[in-house]
Amino acid sequence: MDNILATPLFYLFIAFTFLLSFGYFRGRRRNKEIYQSAFKALVDIVKPNDQTFTVIGGVVGYHANLYMPKQHPLSQIDATITLLPRHSWLYLPISYLTRRFDRLFITLNCRAPLPPGEGHLIESSYARFRGAGITNEEKLQKEKLDWGNHRFYLYYDDKKTRDLLLSFVAENPDPGLIRHMALVPDKKRGFVFMIPRIGQVQDSFAPLYRWFLSTLKKEERELHRKNGKIEA
Repeated sequence: MDNILATPLFYLFIAFTFLLSFGYFRGRRRNKEIYQSAFKALVDIVKPNDQTFTVIGGVVGYHANLYMPKQHPLSQIDATITLLPRHSWLYLPISYLTRRFDRLFITLNCRAPLPPGEGHLIESSYARFRGAGITNEEKLQKEKLDWGNHRFYLYYDDKKTRDLLLSFVAENPDPGLIRHMALVPDKKRGFVFMIPRIGQVQDSFAPLYRWFLSTLKKEERELHRKNGKIEA
């Protein structure tokens, strides 16, 4: 036993174990701060009637369901955040290479009608990631545009949807944390993908949320006008 205690490897092992333990608690705390900041921002912006939060991946995955009032254009907002394994310093470098960043996925489930055409704004480098593709890509028209310091692709199958997405870009010259936003009328949903950062989710999501609600309300008014003309 005395021989083991006298070897440098023993003290190296102790130091290594201490570093891993330190990294675990520090990384876990950091991930908690990121997801709590992101979910708090969403709740503050959308002001749901009710909400539920679920742990889906230990310290790297969390899910939120935000339930909206009955007369609201949206019925429910679902958010999933997946985080880098900051608690595991051994695996973290590999994760940086394969995943690169934290991910916040937001689904906006609509009561009110969406514009008839599908449309996407997706950042070019994010579009290359596995699982980030667009299902109907081959059926959609495609354009390139610079949004802030990022290159984006604009996909659409209807000029009205194209103009709506371009109007959001014009009103918000920097995408902030947004890397993908979509209108998918067939599913009655809007989708948003963001890279969550502490204290920044609100600045990026709030204008998008206001624009999305405004789009739904305009579409609902147009539908009511058309129905009124038909009935008359």
